[in-house]
Amino acid sequence: MKKEAIVLLNMGGPNNLKEVEVFLTNMFNDKNIITVKSSLLRSFIAKMITFTRTEKSQEIYKQIGGKSPIVGHTKKLVQKLQAKVGEDVVVDFAMRYTPPFASEVIERLNKEDIEKIYLIPLYPQYSTTTTKSSLEDFEEQYHLRGGDAILVEIKHFFQNFNYNRAIIQRIKERISEYESTNFEIIFSAHGLPVKVIERGDVYERHVQKHVALLKEMLQNEGMHFKDVHLAYQSKVGPMEWLKPSLEEKLKEIKSKKVVIFPIAFTIDNSETDFELDIEYREVAEELGFKDYRVCECPNDSDFFVETLFELYEKMK
Repeated sequence: MKKEAIVLLNMGGPNNLKEVEVFLTNMFNDKNIITVKSSLLRSFIAKMITFTRTEKSQEIYKQIGGKSPIVGHTKKLVQKLQAKVGEDVVVDFAMRYTPPFASEVIERLNKEDIEKIYLIPLYPQYSTTTTKSSLEDFEEQYHLRGGDAILVEIKHFFQNFNYNRAIIQRIKERISEYESTNFEIIFSAHGLPVKVIERGDVYERHVQKHVALLKEMLQNEGMHFKDVHLAYQSKVGPMEWLKPSLEEKLKEIKSKKVVIFPIAFTIDNSETDFELDIEYREVAEELGFKDYRVCECPNDSDFFVETLFELYEKMK
């Protein structure tokens, strides 16, 4: 009997300190990240960045347990989704820059009698640097390995109601309706160089639309924050990135009470567990914040499982 498969795609993260170099090397060799036309120049740039950043990045991962939490959370999500769809559908996941790579997942799938593979990148908003990169990688590896199943893909899902319920749930886990009137909330998105947006990437528009949707949902849920903000984190290098930066935004918060939700991530990783919860917490303390709270990503939330099931059903 022929089967279907659902493959969740994400950027990945080091499973141990040795994989930090692998993660950086693969990320900066990605033509959707370093967009120079020459592969030799891209490789040189990647080597230079990896050389200068590996040790510092390893120190970061040491502070959050010696590895990224992304694979562990994703495994739990896959298990829940597998239970939801039943044994006639194979559920798996592939990471872009660290194991499990698309190639090994495809080898497993090729041993099954799969007629359709549904690809769901775990990025709520579309970007060439994330969604496009992950989809291209899987499709290229699949055809290289002679796969003949039909590949069906989805590009974004930030408008999905159950996904946004997962976000509201995570926010409510950090703050009550009663407390919300004394706090401001910042939706922190991973930044991008402005030149990527100028080339036509829709990421910034998607993020802005997503914040508007969540703002309305929060009000409907009785969460009346003093103000709702959008900011961008994770800037690297000297080029111009999307603004305002999270640090700039924190300086503007007069109430000195803030809740942060990482709007661009579905699964917790170093940008949430270290950058938001440790690094920016220190910034907030230096700025005199009385209360600084960071929400978890949806991870294996039941609402997120329902979201993925709905996406699969609509793709069929």
